[in-house]
Amino acid sequence: MPQNLLDFDLDGLTAWFGELGEKPFRARQVFHWVHQAGVADFAQMTDIAKSLREKLQQEAVVAPPAVSYAHTSTDGTRKWLFDVGVANGIETVFIPEEDRGTLCVSSQVGCALECTFCSTGRQGFNRNLTVAEIIGQLWVAHHGLRGEVNRTTGEISDRPVTNVVMMGMGEPLANLENVVTALGIMLDDHAYGLSRRRVTVSTSGLVPAMDRLAERCPVALAVSLHAPNDALRDQIVPINRKYPLRELMAACRRYLAHAPRDFITFEYVMLAGVNDAPEHARQLIELVREVPCKFNLIPFNPFPDSGYEKPRSEAMRVFREILQDAGLVVTTRKTRGDDIDAACGQLAGKVADKSGRVMKRMHKETA
Repeated sequence: MPQNLLDFDLDGLTAWFGELGEKPFRARQVFHWVHQAGVADFAQMTDIAKSLREKLQQEAVVAPPAVSYAHTSTDGTRKWLFDVGVANGIETVFIPEEDRGTLCVSSQVGCALECTFCSTGRQGFNRNLTVAEIIGQLWVAHHGLRGEVNRTTGEISDRPVTNVVMMGMGEPLANLENVVTALGIMLDDHAYGLSRRRVTVSTSGLVPAMDRLAERCPVALAVSLHAPNDALRDQIVPINRKYPLRELMAACRRYLAHAPRDFITFEYVMLAGVNDAPEHARQLIELVREVPCKFNLIPFNPFPDSGYEKPRSEAMRVFREILQDAGLVVTTRKTRGDDIDAACGQLAGKVADKSGRVMKRMHKETA
């Protein structure tokens, strides 16, 4: 089977070229063609020797996951469903703004962490994505959007994707090896040349993997917090039972010693009547007292049979002001792409569940 070159960072591609008897500079040339130029046809790599192009046509491919469909929201948000085989699909979202273009990238088919308010988690879990499937999302979006007019600015951009957030389907740190390799490609000046400050990994709190990410590829970090105490977080973010808040806060402090930013972003999905009371805000202030941070408050985005409701605007205003009055930086995420189910927490894709959770839940609900 031909080798998919999207699975390699530059070091990996150089080693593979060495096995073919080719010099390292040839790997850099091909890496540039693939990622900077977006070329998948070796015949079009005109500054490479014809003999090498013919060899690559026999031995290799540049194969991102196939696009099953692409939708555009009324606000300009794009969503792609990628076919990753055997009834599995992953979703990727591009959010254009005046000063940036942010791509939300998936790392797994489904998710094994079972956060109760997330539609991805309700679909169960199938497998980790390969490096090619992760970086392929960026490859398709970045090169596919090149040359289009930005609906916000009216300008044509040669670099439509300026920021990447690993906040799509799955828990990125549960697929650490492949995610770290993909991050390296995103940061490589021979590829996309993104800065560490413009690449963010989101985690629900896999503490040991947070430490490994800090050592190997410290990018900006967002922590899906969603609760101010262990009792509530145990219910809605089950990984908290293994890595409780005390351990998570300590890991955040350790991460800051390596991070490109001097703060951690805490994501907080607000669920009406569950975690949006003033007392919850006051508990958060105490929880993060020793962690330089900012909060991103996210109004819950409904999906069928979720069991949760969107918070009232007044509840969100009071909650935000309590945090701000304590000196914390707080933003409220604007809902984007909800008309195409592309908003935060709505990504579901298609998951051939291997975990058995979907059947267990259906049995429980009908018992």
